[in-house]
Amino acid sequence: MIGEETQQRSSSSDNRKYDPFARGQFPVGVCSFEARYAVRNRAFPIEVWYPAQQRYAGQDLAPESQDSFLPRGSDKLKRQAAVRDASAVPGTYPLILYSHHSGGERRRASFLCTHLASHGYVVAALDHSEVIAPELARQPGETEAQKLKRWDAVIGSRVPDAQFLLSQVMVQKVVPTGVTVDDARIGIAGHSFGAWTALAFPDFEPRIRAVVAHAPGGTSNPRPGILPVKLAFRWGRDVPALYLVAENDASLPLAGMYEIFERTPGAKRMFVLRRADHLHFIDNIEETHEQARQMPWPAELKWIQDEMRPILELCSGEKAQLFLRGLTLAHFDAVLNGNQQAQQFLRSDVHSEMLHRGIEAFEHHASKAA
Repeated sequence: MIGEETQQRSSSSDNRKYDPFARGQFPVGVCSFEARYAVRNRAFPIEVWYPAQQRYAGQDLAPESQDSFLPRGSDKLKRQAAVRDASAVPGTYPLILYSHHSGGERRRASFLCTHLASHGYVVAALDHSEVIAPELARQPGETEAQKLKRWDAVIGSRVPDAQFLLSQVMVQKVVPTGVTVDDARIGIAGHSFGAWTALAFPDFEPRIRAVVAHAPGGTSNPRPGILPVKLAFRWGRDVPALYLVAENDASLPLAGMYEIFERTPGAKRMFVLRRADHLHFIDNIEETHEQARQMPWPAELKWIQDEMRPILELCSGEKAQLFLRGLTLAHFDAVLNGNQQAQQFLRSDVHSEMLHRGIEAFEHHASKAA
C-alpha cells in the first residue's frame, strides 16, 4: 500500500506533462549500511537512496546541506544530491539495483541514483567484491596465469554480489523506516562491467523485470586487457532492455554494443550518445575523463588512453547525464510502473525530445533477422 503522502503527491502530478529529464517531485534521502556475507567472508558497504519527506525540499540540492562523502581510495570530498539519513515518505516503492563499473564504487553514478529516487524509486548499490576483497586486487609481479585466475574470481563474484544486495534489501530490510519494496517491480541498471552484471542477473533472478545497460561488457571478441565476460541470455522470459551507449567508446567500441544488442532476447531498444566515451556514464565526467587520459595505465590497457579524445572534443557531462537520467527513468517508468505517459513518451519522437534539450543522440535499431 502506498503511503498517504505518496498518493497525494502522485495524484497532484497526474496532470503535469511527463518529463523524465526533470528532477522528480520528491526530495531525496540517502543512508548507508554495512552487510557481512559470512560464507564469502566479505563485508559490503551498501548505499540506499529513497524519497524523503517534503520538509527536506531543496536541502538535497544545496551544497551546504546535501550529503558529502569520500569515495573509496580518494582524499577529495564529493557531494551528492541527497540528504543523509533524511526521514522517508512511508510507502511501497519499486526497486532499482545499480551496479558500478570494474574497480568503481557504489556512488559512482549518484546523479542517476538520486534522480530515480526523486521520482519515487528506492535505489540500492554496493561496492562490488573486486574493490573490497584484497585477494581480488591486482598484485605486483602477477603472472599471466595468476591474472587469469583472479579475473575468473572477479567475474564469478559479480552476480552473487547482486544476489546478496537484493537479499539485503528484500529480506534484511536495509531500508529506512516506513519504506517497503515491491517485489513485483524490480529493475537493475549498471555501467560497463556493471552493465554486464545487469544483463547477466536475469539468468539467475526471476524477479528482475527491466534492465538498463550503460555501455556493457560482454562482446564475443573483447579487446586486450578487457575482462572476457560472456552473456548467455538465458532469461526464459521477456525482460525489456534499454541500452544507452557511447559513439566514441575507446574501451568498449560501438560495434561490440551492436553485437550484444542483436543477441538480446525480447523487447529492446538502443540509443547512442554522440561524441561520448566510456566515462560519460558516471559522476564528474569531465574531471574523470581527463584524469584517465593523464594517469599511468598498465601496459595492456595503454591503447585505451591513446585512443581517448580530449574532453573538449566530446559531449559535455551535463548533456550526457541528462541523456542517461531521462531515458533510464522513462524505461523503468514504462515497464515497472506501467506509466502510460512514459510509454507514450517512448513511442513518440524521442530524438526530437532530446534535440530540444541539446542532447545529440540517435537510435540504433535491431536488424530484421534479429
